[in-house]
Amino acid sequence: MQNESLLIKGFLPMSTIDYKGKVASTIFLQGCNFRCPFCHNPELVPLSFEGNLLKADDVISYLKENRDFVDAVCISGGEPTIHSGLPAFIMRLKKDGFFVKLQTNGTNPGMLKILIDGKLLDYISMDVKAPIEKYELLAGAKPDLEKIKKSVNLIMSSGVEYSFHTTVSPELNILDIKQIGTWLNGAKTYYLQQFRPEKTLNPEYEKKIPHTPEEIKRMADLVRANFGKIIIEGADIESFGNE
Repeated sequence: MQNESLLIKGFLPMSTIDYKGKVASTIFLQGCNFRCPFCHNPELVPLSFEGNLLKADDVISYLKENRDFVDAVCISGGEPTIHSGLPAFIMRLKKDGFFVKLQTNGTNPGMLKILIDGKLLDYISMDVKAPIEKYELLAGAKPDLEKIKKSVNLIMSSGVEYSFHTTVSPELNILDIKQIGTWLNGAKTYYLQQFRPEKTLNPEYEKKIPHTPEEIKRMADLVRANFGKIIIEGADIESFGNE
């Protein structure tokens, strides 16, 4: 039966890019506690019961039926950790032998700890919006910054595979990226993602000019020593890093 504490709004049956090295199904949960102006999934932001929601049982049934083709599930949003039904749902996935990747904004370290301690996650992807001083601007909300920091530390010490991701919005400059690099120093993998001025939560962002690929490359060069590996996405630059 549908658990209203887990609002499944979208389902991508098969992806080879959402979970590197796996063939994954991707689940999109409705609702987010951020209002990032550059968000490319604005329809997933409201915590709303309006519209059609998918039943957890139906999703599980599909996954079981296609177990020979799908070996992992990526849980995205919205923000998955605001859903109290998340641990129980992931338990069902793990019981059926699926690898599980979680994408999160890091605002709920309590939920992350439950999932990590329960050995329910195989990969954690956390968005780092900005250096601490600019977090409110880029998150479009007033997050508890201590919780964000706690999530970073929890993830880095978890023993679970992980990566951190920053969308290089027009407000971020090379010094901001340097601050993030110092903050996340020692992390395994860091993604710099090109901002795309299309279908954004704040329509004004569709008029903004992205950083050039060369600018993003310089940002990556500046902080590459802070990370095991840096990957640039969406800027027509090959990934590079320290292996």
